[in-house]
Amino acid sequence: MDKIMIIDDEESILKSLQRSLRHKEDWEVEVYSSPEQALRRLQTSIFDVVISDCNMPGINGLELLQELKVLQPDAVRILLTGMVNVETVIAAVNKAGAFRFIAKPWEDEELIASIEEGLALRRMIVENRMLAERVRDQQRELESLKNSISLQ
Repeated sequence: MDKIMIIDDEESILKSLQRSLRHKEDWEVEVYSSPEQALRRLQTSIFDVVISDCNMPGINGLELLQELKVLQPDAVRILLTGMVNVETVIAAVNKAGAFRFIAKPWEDEELIASIEEGLALRRMIVENRMLAERVRDQQRELESLKNSISLQ
């Protein structure tokens, strides 16, 4: 089951986003209206995708996604905002490593497709890391065998 976190300070937006994703039975969705609460949760549980509003009181979405990049580098980060400007988009990509930038109001199909693409990318990254680690383990094992053979 894929875990998705949504953060937005507007309850109506959270409910609307939940409705948009309700047909995806293999997704476990958690919503937070407080970025501070969301960050606390991110310190104790791994999420596959995090969707955050950009403009929130206290910690803004860009800062939250930057923190997420440190806490959970493999999590797919999506920034959602009603105010689109080039500086925000550039910062989202360069500083927070955002996978996508989605403007409000969103199209449900676009949102779902973005999440699915992000999940596919995340799976590929995690699998590549595991395969690389397996290759390193095998190389160490071969090196060890070569050393033991040369000692005989």
